[in-house]
Amino acid sequence: MGVYEIEIERTASPKGKPRGEALGFGRFYTDHMFLMDYDAGEGWHHPRIVPYGPLSLDPAAKAFHYAQTAFEGLKAYRTDEGRILLFRPRSNLARLNRSNERLSIPPIDEELALHALKELVRLDRDWVPSEPGTSLYIRPFIIATEPALGVSPSRQYRFVVILTPVGAYYAEGIRPVSIHVEPEYVRAVRGGLGAAKTGGNYAAGLRAQEAATEAGHAQVLWLDGVHRRYIEEVGSMNVFFRIGDAAVTPALEGSILDGVTRDSAIRLLRSWDVPVEERAVSIDEILEAHETGELKEAFGTGTAAVVSPIGELHWRGERRVVGGRETGELCRRIYGSLTAIQYGRAPDPFGWTEPLDE
Repeated sequence: MGVYEIEIERTASPKGKPRGEALGFGRFYTDHMFLMDYDAGEGWHHPRIVPYGPLSLDPAAKAFHYAQTAFEGLKAYRTDEGRILLFRPRSNLARLNRSNERLSIPPIDEELALHALKELVRLDRDWVPSEPGTSLYIRPFIIATEPALGVSPSRQYRFVVILTPVGAYYAEGIRPVSIHVEPEYVRAVRGGLGAAKTGGNYAAGLRAQEAATEAGHAQVLWLDGVHRRYIEEVGSMNVFFRIGDAAVTPALEGSILDGVTRDSAIRLLRSWDVPVEERAVSIDEILEAHETGELKEAFGTGTAAVVSPIGELHWRGERRVVGGRETGELCRRIYGSLTAIQYGRAPDPFGWTEPLDE
């Protein structure tokens, strides 16, 4: 794709780096960020790395009014030897372009975006934490910046990449969580934005999540928006159920995000000869499997946690305990195998990791 010229302006005031135990998620940001602009007729232009700071936008920018935005989330990991590995960055950038297409945002050059992302991580490489379970979370996003209130695709955009060191998700070990099965609110429907990674999908889930938290549950299990019967996602994660000997997960049919961790888990399971079924799965089927003892475990998959085991399902006032509230065999094995690959502690037969400096 050629050589990409990226302007770099280094910060004159480097920030102090937080200690590993204080990281949390999305609380601290590195010294620099990547910016690139789009103008109709000119295309994407002026790629640059600048000191991290506020963005200046016109109050009429379309992102504020019509939610024309897309984003991604991926991580960089520091190995025991001090190398830095990116996990499946090309998959995330390809998905960003799929979101762009759905939202009428011009596509980005994925090779340029990957080059820029790597340059940014190289510049702020000292921010990649080394404590067990920590990583550098990478957030690329695109916002519509044209100052016009007409309801139409923007003619101007800004592509931004920011970095935040994040703590260990399971600092005290993996713990199964309580899940509220949501009977009223819906997150997305087929033909809508469910398969795009855009802010509106997350805003749509906030009210139900707030109510679930108030009731003592960690997340919401979403049902489809038409029948209120078929399972879609758990919180902002894809969901799996071990029913008998098979791992069952909802099929991607337009209302569910095509998770990179979901795909990684499926490929691992199939490499272990575990049957994987991608299909419609109803809450009735899950309740019946629970009653017959066929529901062995349930878990979510996503970038932040890798896997999150489900210990209880709460449906219409009744509680169903899953797997004795213990982390199941498949969940634990997926977590161990994926994290070993991500941190370079195990062979990567799938070619998922990309070394920063090779």
